[in-house]
Amino acid sequence: QLQVAESGGGLVQPGGSLRLSCAASGFILDDYAIGWFRQAPGKEREGVSCISFSDVNTNYADSVKGRFTIFGDKSKNSVYLQMNSLKPEDSAVYYCAAFKATRGYMNLCSPLEYDFWGQGTQVTVSS
Repeated sequence: QLQVAESGGGLVQPGGSLRLSCAASGFILDDYAIGWFRQAPGKEREGVSCISFSDVNTNYADSVKGRFTIFGDKSKNSVYLQMNSLKPEDSAVYYCAAFKATRGYMNLCSPLEYDFWGQGTQVTVSS
């Protein structure tokens, strides 16, 4: 069964850091793309950062460029989102999701590309 599961959310003060983890099971990363998305109350789900291992491609939302970094560890079959200089507007439920990138795609960080999703982890940035 193909699954992804997030962990690492929590409460952090503005300016702080968190690292989210996305553990993949039932598949290996080489042919897949993993995306991090977030959804705040009353807002649409948005792509934060995405990575495709099949064509070595990464993508970041403008709002997180220079602060967030996405990277993978194939030995652990996991993808991480390092979040630095966090702001209150980063508060949301963060989801990871996956699709098989070798089938081709139009927009790496569009939620429509992704086939299976985790349950989400809450990130709250507040003093």
